[in-house]
Amino acid sequence: MPIPERRTRHLWRTLATAATAALLAVLVSPGAAQSAAPRESKPVYSYDKAIRESVWVDTRLDGDGDGKTDRVAVDIIRPREPAQQGRKVPVIMDASPYYSCCGRGNESQLKTYDEHGNVVQFPLYYDNYFVPRGYAFVAVDLAGTNRSDGCVDVGGRSDIQSGKAVVDWLNGRGKGYTTRTGTERAKAGWTNGRTGMIGKSYDATIANGVAATGVEGLKTIVPIGGISSWYDYYFQQGAPLYDSGPEWLSDYVESPEARARCAAVQKRLVDEAPRSGDWTGLWDERNYVPDAGKVKASVFVVHGMQDLNVRAKHFGQWWDALAKAGVDRKIWLAQTGHVDPFDSRRSAWVDTLHRWFDHELLGYDNGVDREPMADIERTPDHWTTDRVWPPRTTDAVRLSPAKGSVAGVGTLGLKHGSGTEAFTDDPKLSETDWAAQIDKSTPDKAGFITEPLGKDLRLSGSSKVTVTATPSTTTAHLSAVLVDLGPATIRDYADAGEGITTLTDRTCWGASTAGDSSCFLRTEAKTADVDRTMFSRGWADLGNYASDRTGKPLTPGKPYTITLDLAPSDHVVPAGHRLALIVAGTDKDLIDPPSTRPTLTLDLARTSARVPLVGGAHAFESATAGTHTAAPRTSAPERLAEPRPFRPVPGGSAL
Repeated sequence: MPIPERRTRHLWRTLATAATAALLAVLVSPGAAQSAAPRESKPVYSYDKAIRESVWVDTRLDGDGDGKTDRVAVDIIRPREPAQQGRKVPVIMDASPYYSCCGRGNESQLKTYDEHGNVVQFPLYYDNYFVPRGYAFVAVDLAGTNRSDGCVDVGGRSDIQSGKAVVDWLNGRGKGYTTRTGTERAKAGWTNGRTGMIGKSYDATIANGVAATGVEGLKTIVPIGGISSWYDYYFQQGAPLYDSGPEWLSDYVESPEARARCAAVQKRLVDEAPRSGDWTGLWDERNYVPDAGKVKASVFVVHGMQDLNVRAKHFGQWWDALAKAGVDRKIWLAQTGHVDPFDSRRSAWVDTLHRWFDHELLGYDNGVDREPMADIERTPDHWTTDRVWPPRTTDAVRLSPAKGSVAGVGTLGLKHGSGTEAFTDDPKLSETDWAAQIDKSTPDKAGFITEPLGKDLRLSGSSKVTVTATPSTTTAHLSAVLVDLGPATIRDYADAGEGITTLTDRTCWGASTAGDSSCFLRTEAKTADVDRTMFSRGWADLGNYASDRTGKPLTPGKPYTITLDLAPSDHVVPAGHRLALIVAGTDKDLIDPPSTRPTLTLDLARTSARVPLVGGAHAFESATAGTHTAAPRTSAPERLAEPRPFRPVPGGSAL
């Protein structure tokens, strides 16, 4: 009987560790051999003398329709010494569309080449840090970008095959060539094929998509702020998140040559991604979540809980699907927006990533797999851990809104409400505006608030808000937001740095050459003192009441029920604070408005929120028992800026 893949992975680690120990036993005394198995790779190889080469891998697709299969450019750096000794090394791979158009990381680094076309600079620190430790680093230009053939199809078959074909080649199953158009073959005899994919944003998305193919040889992925379904990047339940679709992004990242030859692909991205928000076959191809059961790699998810570019729904639905499939996984959740952990928790991140790759790709028994599954940032630079995530005591609790003494300002609790509340969509206002007026009756929102809590209340995971609303027009958009009302110091995710400030001095992470420095600008937390924190939100077009995939015109005066999926989070509402639910229309800069400005009347008896509370309903009852006073303010709060409008580019201000 074949050994199941996940048993095979653990068996390989055991055998690899045993083999290494056996080798060392030959070289050291019997007494020392017992503890000689390596636990950490060391920088023992020359970075300056490393082998740098370029290969073009055949994707077996003809995306640009020129009658020839497309080749993608693969720039490689690997330690020279293992190759000379006949030893094979594992691979860390970052497949990206951004290596020539936009840059990688906080300093927007590009690949650079000498006058002969030989690669000089690999963006980011992966090469500088890991090559001296016995890894190869491989930087892949997606089809249609930089030095690759083909067309960018924004998360579709061509994008994903750009990465998968390289994994196949690294494992002896694909064809590589020494030039873009020549016939001289290039083989990857220097690697053992064990590959880990990493990257932020679009790059992380490619890692998710390649893993979802179940490709052999891909042992782990580390997606940082990655997309799990491209529909959910452009829409949520029919509500458009941006004023353009994937064709804009394709045009943005493609090379000039690809832009000239890829009109047919661009047209498909327009025709099959209607602005109505209806789901089409194009989105099925770009949805990796249903294929989580094919994933054979371990997955180390990293995401900013306040990421309003690649919004938190992406990691939540991917994480849940991976958990259901039994995939080995780990997660870091930061208070930042769309920020790489190298720029928000640098030292701890590099150390953890080092141990993760050592364990997953070298088979070292360093204990990283036995550490807590989740690291969560509670306040700026203060992190906690959880053995599993969400915690096992988490339960979905139904909270109901009820009318209060003032119109539009109600209560939130375990008892069912009754009556109605109404608001009129105002596209000029955002969740920041609604939360600032939470205790006041305003025409643009309905707010429902608990009394000040007597104990901390932790929400961990994804919430759902079911709304029954009667519109006054034929179109309507809805927003639902969970808010922590009380003073706090948070990362300023609405600032241009999305929670970080870039400083002027540098820290170094690995070896350098004249053309490729390992030294990067240091960062620190950019904070804001606030008196309210919006920590989870979701949106929908009410016309999608019958189906997440297809919208219908509404009949004015008729009630409709729809359930909005809110982004996952892990947030503690402290004692003395209040928990609030806001229901409103267009969330400025986070969704586009409908064609009309409806008034919506909520049926409170048929409106509720299901929130993931650690400790379940008992925790809510305990936290809300009795009357409590609000926590005293220690400083004057800032008003958090409104969410910044993003162009539809997964990468944001710092790609």
